[in-house]
Amino acid sequence: MLLSGRPGCGKTTVIRRAVELIGASRCVGFYTEELRERGQRIGFDVVMVDGQRAPLARVGAAGPRVSRYGVDVRSFEDLAVARLESALRGRVARVLVVDEIGKMELFSGRFCEVLERIFAPGAPWALLGTILAGHHPRAEGLKHRPDVSIVEVTRANRDRLAADLSRSFGEYLRRAG
Repeated sequence: MLLSGRPGCGKTTVIRRAVELIGASRCVGFYTEELRERGQRIGFDVVMVDGQRAPLARVGAAGPRVSRYGVDVRSFEDLAVARLESALRGRVARVLVVDEIGKMELFSGRFCEVLERIFAPGAPWALLGTILAGHHPRAEGLKHRPDVSIVEVTRANRDRLAADLSRSFGEYLRRAG
């Protein structure tokens, strides 16, 4: 399942709350967190569900650009992508958390390869992720897959969505044993 919606609508908050309710030990993956200094956004970190973190992008940094941010592809791959790759090798039933499938993350070729494996038919894991609402060729391909459910996060549903997701993913984990 992928969450989508306008920037700032609460997608990452929903993901974080759902992971807390499901139990971080039953999940593997990451969410993104913005960094602020004196009230100004200066970048983003990738944060694993176990709390480990690494830089994703910073204002004015070197690397591929998204707006005024330079993306640290190597840092993202060394932590988040490597952890996802390890989880996929284990083929254990768990919830994969991918927040987000967005412009910054899609600069990583390794991440794109991992996405292909995550979305492979018959995989023993469930995906809880977010995907950019805007247009991106790779993201559009994922959004239009018949086996992908997209839920739009809005002000009306964001407060109850984490509990709904935790029930759904909890049931999946109980069935998977």
